[in-house]
Amino acid sequence: MYYKSLFPDLPKVPESNVHHLLFNRPDQREWPDYTLFVNIATGQRRSFREFVERVRDGATALGADVSQGGLGLRPENGDLVGILSENCPDYVALLHSLLAITVPFALFSSYSTPYELKHANSLAQATRIFASPSLLRLALTSGLPADRIYLLEGENKGYTSYDQLISSARKNGVPRVPVRHATKDTLAYLIYSSGTSGPPKAVMTSHGNIATTTLSAMVNGMEIAKTQAPSVWNTPDGLQVTSNVLPLYHSIGLYTTSFLNFLSPSTIVMLPKWDIDIFFDSIPKYHITSIIVVPSLLHQLVHHPRFKTTDMKSVKTIGSGGAYLPSQLSDQVCARFPDIPRVSEGYGMSEFTMAIAMKPVPGMLNGRVKNKPGSAGILVSGVEARVVRPDGSLAGPNEPGELLVRGGSAALGYKGNDKATRETFVDGWVRTGDQIRIDEDEVLLQAAPSINITRFVIYLSPSSQDTLKISGMQVSPVEIENAILAQPDKLITDVSVAGVSGGRTSDERIPRAWIVLSPAGTALGEKEVVTRLNAWVQERLSRYKWLRGGIGIVETIPKLPTGKVLRRVLVEGYEKEVKASAKL
Repeated sequence: MYYKSLFPDLPKVPESNVHHLLFNRPDQREWPDYTLFVNIATGQRRSFREFVERVRDGATALGADVSQGGLGLRPENGDLVGILSENCPDYVALLHSLLAITVPFALFSSYSTPYELKHANSLAQATRIFASPSLLRLALTSGLPADRIYLLEGENKGYTSYDQLISSARKNGVPRVPVRHATKDTLAYLIYSSGTSGPPKAVMTSHGNIATTTLSAMVNGMEIAKTQAPSVWNTPDGLQVTSNVLPLYHSIGLYTTSFLNFLSPSTIVMLPKWDIDIFFDSIPKYHITSIIVVPSLLHQLVHHPRFKTTDMKSVKTIGSGGAYLPSQLSDQVCARFPDIPRVSEGYGMSEFTMAIAMKPVPGMLNGRVKNKPGSAGILVSGVEARVVRPDGSLAGPNEPGELLVRGGSAALGYKGNDKATRETFVDGWVRTGDQIRIDEDEVLLQAAPSINITRFVIYLSPSSQDTLKISGMQVSPVEIENAILAQPDKLITDVSVAGVSGGRTSDERIPRAWIVLSPAGTALGEKEVVTRLNAWVQERLSRYKWLRGGIGIVETIPKLPTGKVLRRVLVEGYEKEVKASAKL
């Protein structure tokens, strides 16, 4: 069956640079010059109008001809800028400067190892990189010459910063570069996703994708406003103050801090790197009203002694995304905040820009929807969906199958990977790889023409793919397997990686490897092989991809006659051993 969002349809997405939607709206002319960003690490504050001026001057510094003192960046020349940075206000200013001149950018993980950065840049083919001072050494491993690497903030002898470029353009009176025209399909940025398998892929997100997602959030907000009185924020400026601790290379952190926050005046308090004590300190200091995290961070907060002692009376809303939020964890949060009836949740993926579904607010859409425990919610505005069986036929109500979605948020594909693009983006539909069922309920679906009206709620079922969600990030077992197989000592003949229990939440799985020793590995000894493989993985992959579930030695890796690895068999055997050991 086909399903269409219950929300009102989206306004028409303009064929223009998304800069105009975010900064040239008539309603913004009446806004006060409020504090837009606060950097917790430095105490730096930046107002809304200061920020917009910085974006435009930054666009001039980057896009003006070299003869005028600019960098002369042009998309038609193949220019693409990599951003390798911790969270800071200039991260957001830089990416908006690049959007204004239609030069795409790549969001590199600030937790990358040199190996991971080289892979990411092999896909992006960045012509320049802007990096935090602390990540400058890592940026120099990207393969770019040093004169193509810049600082995003701070100072380092021999390197030019984004701030210095802007100051130079202002001092020399360089004429402002106009906002360049873009269409809905103009490439805006690359964000990395494991997709359904293998190493991270560079998802190509367009100006139209950003606009669609922003307008969808606007429609959602308008519907919520019909059921709830306007929020009154008890802060010095009377504004919502949102704490963003999620990295800007992550979709949730990116949209919270760089796009959706321009729909109405609000303040974003940034934490460059996660530090739980600084986070707790910031809540009363900055009168934080809203917190957005992933379940693993929420678990850390709930189980920290300061969760019960810190003054958090200013907090009025808490949102979670990036992975499934266990109901028990949600209940623990709500017990601490009696005035917060629910933790807001959503479901999405980078290949669909951000949001696919959301948990509805009580009374929303004239009371036609319910917030059912265990569900992923209802489709957001502008999204259509279908559920298909393994043979490609449509699944019926309440029947599990793979969720396919389509709409203006569907990304352009994967850069430099036509095969993966063909497999994931099929005839206008995006294959999520997630097994779901759509339950008949009191929720009415405004169906497409000639399709019967059906009532539905989306439920996530065990995934059809093996991708893990750790700290809100996708982790592909294949990527870890490939890294292990690349270990040069040839200590193994086969390997399989899968998720096992042991994560911060009851639903989070951590990577564990099962290996078959080679003659060289057998001669070296199991203990030394495990030590070397762990060291190798930790050198090449980010911390959240490390083998926290351990390494097991097996005689063979169980497989089907087709060669497909039976990860389930390995996991079930391991979990039985863990339970048996716990009883002893």
